[in-house]
Order: sequence, then structure tokens, then C-alpha cells
Amino acid sequence: MIIKESAENYLEAILMIKQKKGYVRSIDIANLLNFTKPSVSVAMKAFREEHYITVDGDGNINLTDKGMEIAAKVYERHEIIAMALMALGVEENIAYEDSCKIEHDISDQTFLKIKQHLKKHNILK
Repeated sequence: MIIKESAENYLEAILMIKQKKGYVRSIDIANLLNFTKPSVSVAMKAFREEHYITVDGDGNINLTDKGMEIAAKVYERHEIIAMALMALGVEENIAYEDSCKIEHDISDQTFLKIKQHLKKHNILK
């Protein structure tokens, strides 16, 4: 399955907001990603049509299994790459900014090797 970087960012944002607040609304996504609410609404419509999310009667957004699979993968990459960068001495805020850029382009093999290296050196449990 090939999904664009912007879609990965949206799905990851939904996961992050859900973990923090317990619920997700379009305005939360707009605020986190610094997008307009109309842009988010268009994206959410497309995600509903592709079965990545559901939206209940109160406007709460939930990831489907299909959406969660992508969001969790991107979020794991984000966190682990940031850890690796911080282990190299990169400041936390810069590590997270850079990991956001790297997470979409890094190969599965390279990511796996980074993860294994962090585990080997007890940086990642």
C-alpha cells in the first residue's frame, strides 16, 4: 500500500491527539498541523471514503484498523528516529522536527537497523 506523506501526517496526528485527549475533532487536527479547518474537512472526507477513519454523530474521528496500521507505523518511526537522534546529541526539539522529515522516506531496512542498534545499546527497551 502506498500512501502519501501528507496522509501519513494526518493519520499520525489523529493517533497522537487521541492518545493525548481521548477524542479527536477536525479542529484538533487543524490546530496540531497548522492547517485550515476546510483543508482538514476535505482530507477527512477522503479518509472516510477510503475507510481510514470513521466519524461519529458528534464529529469525533476514529481510526479504522486500516488507518491505525499506518498511523502506528509512522508514529513508531517518528519516536524511534527521534530517540536515535537524541542519542547522538541532537537537542530534543530538533530531533523531533528532523524525525518528522525522515520518517516518511527511510527504508524499512534502515529503520529496522536503527531500532536494533538502539535495543542493543539499551536506548530502546
